[in-house]
Amino acid sequence: MYLHLGHETIVKNHDIIGIFDMDNTTVAKSSRKFLNHAETLGQVVSITLEIPKSFVVVSNKRRKNARAHKKNGLKTETVYKDVIYLSQISSHTLKKRTGYMYKTDKIAKL
Repeated sequence: MYLHLGHETIVKNHDIIGIFDMDNTTVAKSSRKFLNHAETLGQVVSITLEIPKSFVVVSNKRRKNARAHKKNGLKTETVYKDVIYLSQISSHTLKKRTGYMYKTDKIAKL
């Protein structure tokens, strides 16, 4: 399944690490530090022209030099790069769109 984050941006559900509310999470100093660090690494992608309501942390798998390794008979290396999308859609709406309801003790499919 895929999740539409807004403005023609779609990610796979199984690649999502977390969906966070911008107002609640940026109160903590550690969250602000995490977002600032990710921005300096170029991992933050803003998909809205408005004030973002949520951010989604996504793990993207990339195969490093897949063609060159395949040609030479070498094993390809999978590289994981986290991307943080800033979205104008609320975290509650995004969580509902995934088809899962998150609880503190377990995850139940809707």
